[in-house]
Amino acid sequence: MNIVEIMEDPRFFRPLFRDQETWRSWKVFLKALFGIPMAGKTERRLLRQCTGLKKPRNRPSKEAYVIAGRRSGKSFISSLIALYLAAFKNWSPYLNRGEKGWIFIIATDKDQAKIIKNYISGILNSNDMFRSLIERELQWEIELKKGIVIAVKTCNYRTVRGFTVLAATCEEMAFWRDENSANPAQEVLAALRPALATVPESMLIGISTPYSRSGVLWEQFRNNYGKADARSPLIWKAPTRTMNPTIDEAIIENDLREDYSRARAEWDAEWREDIEGFLSLEAIETAVVPGRLELPKLQEVDYSAFIDPSGGRQDSFTLAVCHKEQSNKIILDCVREARPPFAPQQVVSEFAQVLDSYGVSYIESDRYSGEWVVSEFAKHGITVENSQLPSSDIFINFLPHIMNGSVELLENRRLTRAGPR
Repeated sequence: MNIVEIMEDPRFFRPLFRDQETWRSWKVFLKALFGIPMAGKTERRLLRQCTGLKKPRNRPSKEAYVIAGRRSGKSFISSLIALYLAAFKNWSPYLNRGEKGWIFIIATDKDQAKIIKNYISGILNSNDMFRSLIERELQWEIELKKGIVIAVKTCNYRTVRGFTVLAATCEEMAFWRDENSANPAQEVLAALRPALATVPESMLIGISTPYSRSGVLWEQFRNNYGKADARSPLIWKAPTRTMNPTIDEAIIENDLREDYSRARAEWDAEWREDIEGFLSLEAIETAVVPGRLELPKLQEVDYSAFIDPSGGRQDSFTLAVCHKEQSNKIILDCVREARPPFAPQQVVSEFAQVLDSYGVSYIESDRYSGEWVVSEFAKHGITVENSQLPSSDIFINFLPHIMNGSVELLENRRLTRAGPR
């Protein structure tokens, strides 16, 4: 049985879906991925729309990249593919006696990894047949009795080395970040490909919402979209509503009115053009003052500050303090970052002390921050107002300052190399 037949079979994956029709587009993707024949003109039309291919390849793709909008079902499909490969495919010809075969799902961070692990665990424990396959279950791994291990990991190239890897799915790879690497996705793929090379039927899948026109995901799309050669990676690009028609279109339209560039990336799976210019590492590093980690408060200088708040579970909570010199050069004086998990009230208290040391009692915030940010800082005598500009406009306005040399940045590895956040 192929993966689509297993999705539709009531003995296996069928009970996991409320309405199979809403997963129609994902079935077409899976057919394209595994070389399963298309059923009729509608499926072939969707294939052309999402891959640029005039006709199906009719053979499995060893490497594939999915560029899809938010809430389109990417993580669930990743989990389904991993379980199909682990439970329904015979890998014994490629494994020595006693050797384990590994199927990796690599997530952006531990929070996302936990979500995916819960998907996999929930599916395996959904019926007696799947449950009987489990040899043991750990926090981040599930070992099956046939010697196959499904492991959920975060994006670190060191943790994927030394394994016989049967398949790997890289989740939200456009948003991977690592303070030690300018391009962690490139490093992880470089570590994975040799581990996959010894298994002829191995599979590497990248799946993500798009971000800027840079990095591995963009390069794969630019170089391989629409290529008929089965040796080239399969590229699938589709907006949220194509992959998940249950999403309310009014929500998407509202986001497009609020911040067109951001919403186009999040929902329509279109690459952002408003920020890619200053994502050049070389351009940013020209503004960095070597050895300058932080500047003390100067007398008779007016300081400004900006915060990008977070609730403490997924994103960092950041603070920047700066001032403008008479020459109109903008100087970054101080940067603070609270990385999740953290208690938001405690971070506000710590940031308030930093702001007080620079004599700052008024700050601007990302326009999408909640009311709790205003009220928490008010407890410390600090007024918060939401920025009148969306993030895309802030990026656009900042770019000329970087390019003409009117900005001095601190030497901070997280600031210059961590990537989109």
